[in-house]
Amino acid sequence: MGRTVVVLGGGISGLAASYHLSRAPRPPRVVLVEGSERLGGWIRSVRGPGGAVFELGPRGIRPAGALGARTLLLQVSELGLDSEVLPVRGDHPAARNRFLYVGGALHALPSGLRGLLRPSPPFSKPLFWAGLRELTAPRGKDPDETVHSFAERRLGPEVASLAMDSLCRGVFAGSSRELSVRSCFPSLFQAEQTHRSVLLGLLLGAGRSAPPPGSALVRQARAERWSQWSLRGGLEMLPQALTAHLTRRGVAVLRGQPVSGLSLQADGRWKVSLGDRCLEADHVISAVPASVLSKLLPAEAAPLARVLGTIAAVSVAVVNLQYRGARLPVQGFGHLVPSSEDPGILGVVYDSVAFPEQDGSPPGLRVTVMLGGSWLQTLGTGGCASSQELFQQKAQEAAATQLGLSAPPSHCLVHLHKNCIPQYTLGHWKKLESAARFLAAHRLPLTLAGASYEGVAVNDCIESGRRAAAQALGTGPDR
Repeated sequence: MGRTVVVLGGGISGLAASYHLSRAPRPPRVVLVEGSERLGGWIRSVRGPGGAVFELGPRGIRPAGALGARTLLLQVSELGLDSEVLPVRGDHPAARNRFLYVGGALHALPSGLRGLLRPSPPFSKPLFWAGLRELTAPRGKDPDETVHSFAERRLGPEVASLAMDSLCRGVFAGSSRELSVRSCFPSLFQAEQTHRSVLLGLLLGAGRSAPPPGSALVRQARAERWSQWSLRGGLEMLPQALTAHLTRRGVAVLRGQPVSGLSLQADGRWKVSLGDRCLEADHVISAVPASVLSKLLPAEAAPLARVLGTIAAVSVAVVNLQYRGARLPVQGFGHLVPSSEDPGILGVVYDSVAFPEQDGSPPGLRVTVMLGGSWLQTLGTGGCASSQELFQQKAQEAAATQLGLSAPPSHCLVHLHKNCIPQYTLGHWKKLESAARFLAAHRLPLTLAGASYEGVAVNDCIESGRRAAAQALGTGPDR
């Protein structure tokens, strides 16, 4: 009997880990365990009237860099989804235009040299001056720093409180005054460490990375400068194709089986307790949130459980709206809202601009309003029905005020995603080091994967699954 690897969590990280395990030259027996009835985690696409596609989670994947190329290679070329890809090319408005909603108005973020040289509201001075300040600012001395402090020190208070505040809300649904620059924006942190200047570091470091794996699609994405891509039937086609692939390759996929505990046996193997049965595993890959894993670990791993329990996550309410016969005042990817403008609205994505193919028939304008931040945390978890109505009302008000969409929507979906985005707060890197030290010192046959650790984007999660599989197979670098 060969080795058995149990993968906990059937989100995109767990699916990717199982995929890479199943494709090893001598694959182990792989069992994927998912607590809910569906696979794919936060990636979920829903069909609406007339075949319109609504994304409840991520709505596009970036093809840039080695990780972006690897995802394209995995999902398209190897899973046969090439004909389903919807690209956003570099010359498209959704690639070029992003907006900030400040002072009750939409402002295009400056792009290109001309944009940097002229005053561009909401910034009081041309951003060229922030860039000049950045080139001459001394290197930071601390091993970590909040995103706000880093941006304020290098780019000035305006860029910090408007642009970086909004970016942290858009990507992490979190506060730039709490999030770690080292963990949330490692390329910015590294650029300063290596070149003393973020701008210089990004310019000089851009061409250095090893060429990512190539395929016809990767080459096309590079030639056409894609900013992102999706799939015709929505991004959930990716986990669905992965699941079908795993089943064909003999991976045992258990749905609706929450794990109740992990214990180490005398022979060093894991006993994985499910509701009504137990599994034995030579190695466990955990792709469930860190806080969930912390409650499953046995007493002898208490120090690890304590560290993992401190990696918190925040909730986001996603409201998908569709309007018949409506038009947007601007064309672009969407807009972000700084916390000073509205503590509850994180931003609005103009789905129809990037992916009109998903508008349905007859086509209707689709936008997604994201709600979260401190406002959502203070709401608590009151009556679910009343909060759904509140989210819908707040989203429709934002669409009316910020985009002029004053008519009632023809279709609306409201979903509250509880604890969906992990927060890499100040000192997050120490938690990862401490976890890695404990796993190495005790030689625990356990590998950590998923959004809790080193990146919350889909590409990061897929990469964490790939690395976890390599480590479980004994062929990859330790986490």
